[in-house]
Amino acid sequence: MNKSLVSVIIPVYNGETFLAEAVESIKRQAYQLLEIIIVDDGSTDATARIASNTKGDVRYVYQPNSGSPSARNKGLKLARGNVIAFLDADDLWPENKLEFQLALLSKDPALEVVLGYLQYIRSSQGGDGEPKFEKHPNPRPEPNLGAAMFRKSAFDKVGFFDEELPYCDDVDWFMRAKELGISMLIHKETTLYYRRHERNMTNQRDLHRSYFATVIKKALDRKRKLGNGVVKPISKCLESDH
Repeated sequence: MNKSLVSVIIPVYNGETFLAEAVESIKRQAYQLLEIIIVDDGSTDATARIASNTKGDVRYVYQPNSGSPSARNKGLKLARGNVIAFLDADDLWPENKLEFQLALLSKDPALEVVLGYLQYIRSSQGGDGEPKFEKHPNPRPEPNLGAAMFRKSAFDKVGFFDEELPYCDDVDWFMRAKELGISMLIHKETTLYYRRHERNMTNQRDLHRSYFATVIKKALDRKRKLGNGVVKPISKCLESDH
């Protein structure tokens, strides 16, 4: 695993404010055998120009606006690595994220997904005029793709992200993975800085709740087909097998 190519997929829609910082947080990783795939989901701002100015093994592809699940699926189809990671354009990684999670995968060949803790942050202005990040207290475990790392084989078994779910497609994928017995480890190290700002999709709480209910219904329908109508809470669905 220490010589594995890691494909990092960045779905982005009108991300000119954040994209360069997200890419830079990937390039600061101690582990450098990686490719970066930026999938532009129909942006109308300067996203394309910013992406084209990035250096190194970075691929930029454009598609008509179809939603983040579609953009992630596009990236998966292009990925050359046997290890997959995701980073939304407005989030950041701590510098040891790839190295730490690759080590966990290396220790256990049967392990297919590792998921770390998420730390909320908010941009602010420092006294010297330089931007800084204010961390919200208490990193927490959440089913966020940016905090995880995947063997590509997991997607061969679970499938792509559900493009009918513009929200909660990550929760849906993790639930399907757990139902299929995908080996998953949750660890307490922080592996994602989730930036809070006015354009976060999760700010649209009513839509988020509606699609979360859709995810639960889809899970119930799958359970009923198997003769078991019980759906565990998402926290239980993500409990580690290790």
